[in-house]
Amino acid sequence: MRRRRVGYAVPGLLTVIVLLLAAVGCGGTGESGGDGLPKTLRVGIIPNISPEKQRAQYEPLREHLTETLGVKVELFVANNYAGVVAALVAKQVDVAYLGGLTYAQAVEQSSGVTPLVTEIDEETGTPRYYAAVVVPAASPAKTVQDVVAAKGRFAFGDVGSTSGSLYPRMMITDAGAQCRADELDVCPPLRTVTFTGGHDATAQAVFTGAVEAGGLELRILHRLERQGTIPAGALRVVGQREVMGYPWVARDGLDAAARQKVTDAFTGITDPELLSLMRAKSYVTVSSGDYTEVRENATRLGLVTVR
Repeated sequence: MRRRRVGYAVPGLLTVIVLLLAAVGCGGTGESGGDGLPKTLRVGIIPNISPEKQRAQYEPLREHLTETLGVKVELFVANNYAGVVAALVAKQVDVAYLGGLTYAQAVEQSSGVTPLVTEIDEETGTPRYYAAVVVPAASPAKTVQDVVAAKGRFAFGDVGSTSGSLYPRMMITDAGAQCRADELDVCPPLRTVTFTGGHDATAQAVFTGAVEAGGLELRILHRLERQGTIPAGALRVVGQREVMGYPWVARDGLDAAARQKVTDAFTGITDPELLSLMRAKSYVTVSSGDYTEVRENATRLGLVTVR
């Protein structure tokens, strides 16, 4: 089956929203008090690793937000990136952790989505991190051009991932691949293109030889190496590119006072252990303009549908 242009019709947006209503509660997010915060703040998180691991990783953040904001906080981790976008657009989550690409997709469906903050990355010391194209250590490929010229099998992560889908696609097209905007799994001369669903799965696909190369978030690969999931040195980077950090965003309709309180809750984090769990040195505010490059390239490559 061909994977076509992504407008979040796969699965159908209506179907996703119906499922989400059951998952996160059928009622709207009720406001309380003059601060604009809902009685229960629902926080959506994209699963850039397996949903179960992602939910456990962000439990300390839930506790921090509960204590800092003085409201109940619930976490929602969808099975894929599309699920979080659908929940945000349907106003079934109030705040969401998105990638740059999923933010661009959410904006196309609801212009009221507002970026709040992103992390200062532990590895770069800036609001940017790295997307990478990797190969097995023994591969003869030295560059992304070599990967494309070899006409092999290539793995992306989730189709909605910025560093696992959009930026690797940018790198291979710059290296000569003719990726189609209407059929996302067609990138000649590469023999096959697959979507593994996550960075960890892409790393495993390259490591086991299921594919000859793949695109993923470099700091997640480093984490997998530290954990021993992928042996250190088993994969080799042949190309990388800086990506603007993951934005935490607010849904359409969450008022300015509530948005500021959530922003302050992030920028005020000083606990080193919590920051480390969040892969952050600190948090800084961001604006929609910080994601212009993402949006322009996502539109060009067929990963977001222009209204």
